[in-house]
Amino acid sequence: MNRYRHEYKYLIDPRQEALLRLKAAAVLKKDPHVREDGTYLIRSAYFDDADDSCLAENIGGSDPRSKFRIRYYNGDTGRIQLEKKSKRRGMCLKEACAITREECGIFLRGGVPELRDSDPEIRKQLFTEILLRGLRPVTIVTYERIPFIYTGGNVRVTFDRKLSSSPELGKFLDGDYLRRPVFPVGQSLLEVKWDEVMPRHIRDALQTDGLEWTAFSKYYMCRLVHG
Repeated sequence: MNRYRHEYKYLIDPRQEALLRLKAAAVLKKDPHVREDGTYLIRSAYFDDADDSCLAENIGGSDPRSKFRIRYYNGDTGRIQLEKKSKRRGMCLKEACAITREECGIFLRGGVPELRDSDPEIRKQLFTEILLRGLRPVTIVTYERIPFIYTGGNVRVTFDRKLSSSPELGKFLDGDYLRRPVFPVGQSLLEVKWDEVMPRHIRDALQTDGLEWTAFSKYYMCRLVHG
């Protein structure tokens, strides 16, 4: 069952990342989907309308707000997800369903695949947004993630780095698009997510109280890079 979750973000430097990764590794497990180097690669194509309403909502801090994106991991286009990320009162909800490579290509070209009565609700919602608001893919967001997990409380602690942006949506599935770095060299983003209660031993180990919380949006920053 999908539910809203707590999500806290912190921009950190290389020294902070190294220390926090050691702390995370002591109390959490590695995500089983990582590559041999302990990371996975995330590629996302984000949607917006002709008025850049999603971008404006990010800038204005609108509450509630939501965004649609298409995402795949580690270059595997055999498993592509359509996702909707919603935010309400500082908490986040992610809904997702699988789409095919062919359907993804149609979306990237600004089209709409065939809609079926049996389709998941998120897919029907996106179709409605495309037809009524002219929603279409506008930018590619790419980054490398180092993820840790803890099943109690559904805790995820991730370190996102090498964030880059690209407007070359036609090359999204091939992965050979030109990229413009967004983060300064060495900077990364720590994200801490959990359901109702953060286990005390994880909170005590990470000691994030000394870090500066940020409302950082990867989509927003990547759009800024390309104007």
